[in-house]
Amino acid sequence: MGNIASRTLFGICILLAMACVAYGVAVWNTRSGTSFWLVWIVFAAILVLLGLSFLLHWWSLVPKFVRYIVIVLAIAGLACFGLVESQIIAAMNTTADSGLDYVIVLGAQVRKDGPALALRYRLDKAIEYLEANPGTKCVVSGGKGPNEPFPEAQGMAAYLEERGIDSSRIIQESKSTTTEENIRYSLKLIESNTSDSNQANASNQNSESNVQNLTVGVVTNNFHMFRALQIAHNNGLPQTQGIPAGSPPDMLVNNMVREFFAEVKYLL
Repeated sequence: MGNIASRTLFGICILLAMACVAYGVAVWNTRSGTSFWLVWIVFAAILVLLGLSFLLHWWSLVPKFVRYIVIVLAIAGLACFGLVESQIIAAMNTTADSGLDYVIVLGAQVRKDGPALALRYRLDKAIEYLEANPGTKCVVSGGKGPNEPFPEAQGMAAYLEERGIDSSRIIQESKSTTTEENIRYSLKLIESNTSDSNQANASNQNSESNVQNLTVGVVTNNFHMFRALQIAHNNGLPQTQGIPAGSPPDMLVNNMVREFFAEVKYLL
């Protein structure tokens, strides 16, 4: 590789690394409650090393069979990333039927002054659905994180009530700390609520059958919908429907990349 090409590739890598650092700082400034912004710093470091490998011709010093392995792994990784992201994008456009029995609103960060922006998107979408479907009940799901003043479910319920949703329609699930727990614990509450609504002497078998026949929707941000539905379907409600809410546009790239790693972790 010629010196001009090497320097050009080095410059491109450095510019991309600087962009990653800037974006990572922007993500950090949102105070989202996660440390995923550090991934962008890692990406920047990798790009710097890659740029140096072009500039200093390190790649030519690597044994040929190692180069083949690296190239194959890189192509496989990009293919997996593309496949997962295509599923995430497809799930952003899902729609739910009217008149669902329950909707589950998945939690996200709450602060002293109320839900964070990503969570407000979810709650506003839930309000829109609940106002259009007065017979639907709502489970707000989320426990108390280490950087939160109270359980997410409590803040979510207060937000809904302040905007006109009757408290009798809201069920709080305040123990979960992950998306999978959001789904599992919410389904248990729905099962319990359904059992209480049936005759007192109904058997557990009949109760479970009744839950299986319920129509349930999941409300979460668009980038999160694919994994949320996957978890719901794998936890005994294959008919669960998605009600995707919007999300902060400036954080969409970060959130979609984060969802890729979350999906890989879930599958493993």
